Amino acid sequence: MTQLRTVQVLGGGSAGSSAHVRSLASGLVARGVRVTVCAPAELDRVYDYLGAGAHFVPLPWLGDPATVTALRNACIGADVVHAHGLPASVRAALALSGGGGGGGRGGGRAPLVTTWDSRVHVDGARGGMLRLLERRTVRAATVVLATSSELVDRARRRGARDARLAPVTTPAARGPVCLHDGKARAELGAVDRPLLMAVGALERGRGYRTLLDAAREWRELDPQPLLVIAGEGRERAALQRRIVAEDLPVRLIGRREDIAELLAAADVAVLPSRWEARSLLAQEALRLGVPLVATAVGGVPELVGDAAELVPYGDAGALAGAVRGLLEDAERRMDLAAAGRVQAGSWPTEDETVAHVLSVYDELVGRR
Repeated sequence: MTQLRTVQVLGGGSAGSSAHVRSLASGLVARGVRVTVCAPAELDRVYDYLGAGAHFVPLPWLGDPATVTALRNACIGADVVHAHGLPASVRAALALSGGGGGGGRGGGRAPLVTTWDSRVHVDGARGGMLRLLERRTVRAATVVLATSSELVDRARRRGARDARLAPVTTPAARGPVCLHDGKARAELGAVDRPLLMAVGALERGRGYRTLLDAAREWRELDPQPLLVIAGEGRERAALQRRIVAEDLPVRLIGRREDIAELLAAADVAVLPSRWEARSLLAQEALRLGVPLVATAVGGVPELVGDAAELVPYGDAGALAGAVRGLLEDAERRMDLAAAGRVQAGSWPTEDETVAHVLSVYDELVGRR
């Protein structure tokens, strides 16, 4: 049997997409598939796609016109091209439409699969351009795999011929993780006080301004909880100024590689985002049995079910109250911890995720 050849395309490389492609590449290679990952070189240094058995083609960052040419060359002979996220999907569609891309078994252009795992909130002219790019991308794609029901509906509204729900389970932390680890709590400065943990890029739309508003209310609690936020981004300086000016019990600790260990040390995890599909923080918190307070947006309710406290986006009072309620109710925290592990057990495994994607590839190749 001829070996199936796939090209996986990443753009800016969100943590979720990058980790998913690493898992997907490893699983596909183990099943005898030839995998080429096209992504900025920095991502291979972090996620080690070569170590997963994939071929790796470094791409210029997406603003560089050379990206499309590099992708077109990488896709020659591919049976399926799979782009992850809108920026990567736009470039992959351009590369395949320009001739020379694909041409695997059966000849002709390789089918394009795109995964939608996020959405961007922009208004005005930029919002119009975003909608145009979404329409062009989904119409160029043979199949759109969306990680939440909301994204499936959005792809169909944009004109997708075939949009399917394909929940992506992010790889769990490797090795044992100790809950409420005293060493981690000591490092963070939360030995004798509750520890709250948030993780994610410090960007607009992630809800950190609302989170700081809530932290202002937590100053009244005794003992006063410490909120630790792991991540980097353009909002860091503004957030830090507020923390200092208002004397908030908050620490920004930057980008960390030991997120699972830090999260496991927390009493409560907090996800205040404006929108999420299958949040990495939510997945890791539920797996570890860490009680979660999250905004009821996007795919979050679908992901967590009844295993988290959900609040409206932008409502600092509701967020502060939900966290306070959990800190004051140990039994409720235990119930959520148990429910979280059960909910996480209902998600597809990495192996099932790979098998599902491979079944889509086989279906598309069989049509040619």
